[in-house]
Amino acid sequence: MGHVAGGGSLTPGEQLVIRLHPHGKTMAGPAAILLLVVAGAITLIFVLPANAAHLWPIRLAIGVAALAAATIWFVTPFLRWRTTVYEVTTRRLRLREGILTKTGRDFPLNRITDVSFSQGVLDRVFGCGRLTVESPGEYGRLVLTEIPNVQRVQSVLFELVGEDEARHGGAGQDDGT
Repeated sequence: MGHVAGGGSLTPGEQLVIRLHPHGKTMAGPAAILLLVVAGAITLIFVLPANAAHLWPIRLAIGVAALAAATIWFVTPFLRWRTTVYEVTTRRLRLREGILTKTGRDFPLNRITDVSFSQGVLDRVFGCGRLTVESPGEYGRLVLTEIPNVQRVQSVLFELVGEDEARHGGAGQDDGT
C-alpha cells in the first residue's frame, strides 16, 4: 500500500502512516498514445524506400517528431504522476505535487470534519477511487482522485482523525463558544 518511514519534513513525534501516488491507471491514456506514436513512427520509417540514402533526413525528422510527441504526451504525464504524492501522517494529510516547481497543501487531522470516498464501476475494477476530505473554512474541501485502495485510505484516515480527537479532547473543533 505505502511504506511506513520517517520524512525530512515531518514534525517531531509525527510519523508517516501512508504514502501514495495516484493510481497507475492514470497512465493508461498516455501509454496508449505512446504506443500509437511509436507504431506510427516505425510504420512511416518502413514505408520509405530502404535503398534511398537521400531519405535519411526524413527518417531523422520522423524520429525527432516521435521523440517530441512521446515527451509531450507520455514523459510529462509520467513525471506529473510520479511527483504527485499523498501522505497521511499521525498529525495531518499532506499533498505534494510538481515537476519543476512544487506546491503543497496540508490538512491537520484535528481540522478534518468528514472523510468520504466514491468509486465508479471502473474504479472498483482497478481498486481506486475519489477521496473527499472536508474541514471548516473557505478552502475546506479537498478532493483527491485516483487514490489506490481508497476504502482503506478512507478508513485509516478516519481512524487517525478519531485518535487525534480523542488525544486532544476535540481540540480544534468549534464548540460554539
